[in-house]
Amino acid sequence: MPLAALLLGAFLLCGPVRGSDGSVSTAITCFTRGLDLRKETEEVLCPANCPLWQFYVFGDGVYASLSSVCGAAIHRGVITNAGGPVKVQTLPGQENYPAVNANGIQSQVLTRWASSFSVTPTKNVALEAVGRSVSTARPSTGKRPKKPLDKKAGNKDCKADIAFLVDGSYNIGQRRFNLQKNFVGKVAVMLGIGTEGPHIGVVQASEHPKIEFYLKNFTSAKEVLFAIKELGFRGGNSNTGKALKHTAQKFFSLENGARKGIPKIIVVFLDGWPSDDIEEAGIVAREFGVNVFIVSVAKPTTEELGMVQDIAFVDKAVCRNNGFFSYNMPSWFGTTKYVKPLVQKLCSHEQMLCSKTCYNSVNIAFLVDGSSSVGDSNFRLVLEFISNVAKAFEISDIGSKIATVQFTYDQRTEFGFTDYTTKEKVLSAIRNIRYMSGGTATGDAISFTTRNVFGPVKDGPNKNFLVILTDGQSYDDVRGPAAAAQKAGITVFSVGVAWAPLDDLKDMASEPRDSHTFFTREFTGLEQMIPDIIRGICKDFLDSKQ
Repeated sequence: MPLAALLLGAFLLCGPVRGSDGSVSTAITCFTRGLDLRKETEEVLCPANCPLWQFYVFGDGVYASLSSVCGAAIHRGVITNAGGPVKVQTLPGQENYPAVNANGIQSQVLTRWASSFSVTPTKNVALEAVGRSVSTARPSTGKRPKKPLDKKAGNKDCKADIAFLVDGSYNIGQRRFNLQKNFVGKVAVMLGIGTEGPHIGVVQASEHPKIEFYLKNFTSAKEVLFAIKELGFRGGNSNTGKALKHTAQKFFSLENGARKGIPKIIVVFLDGWPSDDIEEAGIVAREFGVNVFIVSVAKPTTEELGMVQDIAFVDKAVCRNNGFFSYNMPSWFGTTKYVKPLVQKLCSHEQMLCSKTCYNSVNIAFLVDGSSSVGDSNFRLVLEFISNVAKAFEISDIGSKIATVQFTYDQRTEFGFTDYTTKEKVLSAIRNIRYMSGGTATGDAISFTTRNVFGPVKDGPNKNFLVILTDGQSYDDVRGPAAAAQKAGITVFSVGVAWAPLDDLKDMASEPRDSHTFFTREFTGLEQMIPDIIRGICKDFLDSKQ
């Protein structure tokens, strides 16, 4: 059977049904979403015995349009799991869809979505089936459905850069490898690949990973299907961890077609279990802002568990161990019904919790000692240290932000978080900071920075960090102001040079103090601390998201 015919099977439904009053309802599947319907008001017929645990519903009463219509109807109490007719009304998008448990379905929180819908009972009571099978996307008119107006653009509601990491090991074998290719092809078609929609690439995992094609190579479903069809089975051990790490580090570069501000996703297909360690690869992927899904097929049997390095390999590799990022299919046969639920997951951008990383989602303020004991030449070394830390982060108006305050007995904001929104401008501003010279009042400077620099961004989405650099004893108390800063949600790193007392440094630092306190005898030693400061910020960021 041609692949196009196989794909069509995913869309077929029971067809229109006519009520006793002559009105017609459109038969839909358990997983038809509000955004799949084309009319502002439409009567639909939900089937019986939908699996409640597979529903994705966002909101209560008013539902985000990526919610399952039948799931929302059961959640609202309009129908039971026995199915039945439902009236669907399209509504404008809104913010803050709540999570509510009702009628066996737990709806989920969604920050915002472009469109919504409501569900109410219909007046139809007696229904009879008429007509032929129809698509979930549009009601049957008896005519061939028109092609989308802009097929080249793709599904604009599902912008994502996706790498399918397919299993090419001896675990899966040639026959199941071909079934896996068919499934990936169906998913690719339903995603709606296009220039302004999802972009996909494929990596094959076996003994050594092989990038089959990049995001930039194809921007139409037809091209992608042909490329998937041409994939050759490689064989070898299922070194999934090695392939996942390689994909996270090498695949999503701008040169290879990755787009700025678009969620990065790796869908790992795994037949059986990995031959290598996958936990480290999952950590690397999260650090790179990649959302890892694992589609596992044919889980290890009780007898086979002894051969598995880590039976919790799925939980340790996925973006979050919350059930959303793991997906199981019993076998590679009869997989059509699993296509749409997976696509719905991949298009749920608000659920991509790993798109935020320590590199693009932090505010870092540097509090710099400008006292007389530092000296002009050493002050230049301090500015080099700040520049080299800042370079590691993705600075933009929607990304990470940098601020700098210099202090003696007085404080001077050199620039705040919103003053410069590009890395080049931030680095230039750091170079242009002029040395103040004077006394040392670190406690007052911490309070000043907490109030005036972090105050305006305290309710923002980024995690806040303060890096304090000083070379001597403060003339005022540092413990109280540092504790207040930490209570305000600011993680504090203290960096001491020369005569800075270790007790003061630890009093200022966040817990655990040892990993947030740094000291060097010479200003030239600051350079060696740069990787540890960056790693510390990233570790704290990841820990805060768990």
